[in-house]
Amino acid sequence: MNLSLEEHITGQRLMIGFDGLSLNQELEFMIRTCKIGGIILFSRNIAAPDQIKELCLSVQAVARSAGQPPLFIAIDQEGGQVARLKPPFTQFPGNPFLKDVEDARYFATVTAAELNSIGVNMNMAPVMDVPPEGFQSVMDGRVFGKNPEWVASLGTTIITELQHKGIMAVAKHFPGIGRTTLDSHIHAPVVNESLEILESTDLLPFQAAIQGDVAAVMLSHICYESLDPEWPASHSKQVVTGLLRGKMGFKGVVITDDLDMGAIGGRYDIHTSIQRIVEADIDIALICHQGPNIQIAFEEMQKCLADSHDARQKGFDSLNRILALKKRFLQWDPHSLT
Repeated sequence: MNLSLEEHITGQRLMIGFDGLSLNQELEFMIRTCKIGGIILFSRNIAAPDQIKELCLSVQAVARSAGQPPLFIAIDQEGGQVARLKPPFTQFPGNPFLKDVEDARYFATVTAAELNSIGVNMNMAPVMDVPPEGFQSVMDGRVFGKNPEWVASLGTTIITELQHKGIMAVAKHFPGIGRTTLDSHIHAPVVNESLEILESTDLLPFQAAIQGDVAAVMLSHICYESLDPEWPASHSKQVVTGLLRGKMGFKGVVITDDLDMGAIGGRYDIHTSIQRIVEADIDIALICHQGPNIQIAFEEMQKCLADSHDARQKGFDSLNRILALKKRFLQWDPHSLT
């Protein structure tokens, strides 16, 4: 089955969560009909290594039979507080406990091997956020530390090692959520530091990640008033087109954080979120919970493409970035796309 360009532009820009431990009718519908480009795994999808491997193989088989590129299969495996894989997978104490670059390299080497063994190809890590010294950040239990150079060093080590072993790394949460005490799963945090301060601290690890050829960058749901007083980063053209792609020169894939989180789902309907994502030149909308928002997002993105030549061109650019990443890491032949 050959897909139209519009279907590819729309579906490949969605990464979704789902319920269950195996391929089910709902997930197969999302792959075949909504042409999704990727899935993300949570604890609700995980029981045992063989089960995860079978799940990953089965969803890739559906994508292949539907004439689609391979799926991104992502997971949050930071170690410590955020690690979806439990024993028998290796349990690491977390980023704050890494003592040096060798520790970081060992974490990435082991994690890459374990993800490869079950068919997962993308890790939503490393966390590149930097809390200020003397500040009690919501991220304290997940960061490498409070020194930007230290965060950059350990983070880029993990990026390099993961990607050398075939696992796409995702630097998060741009442009940095170290400066908030509020959890964007629930609240809508605001940061009001100047761009000059952000450039000298928060942005340094992300610039290092870009220089290290990180596969993707995840956007936070925080509003940075000095960058865009109206929209959070995950909805902001100024943050993405102006800062990340423009000033910092990132050419790779840009992903939102979960659009179901309270900072977004509690403030904007999915139509508005997709419109902003298209306008901001963001490549992938992440929707982590099964439900009507996924199909609504698919339909809204199609509508945006139909209504605007600019949206269609941005969509084509996004598709090219996504497919280039799949060619690079998933051995996908772009000539198979018709």
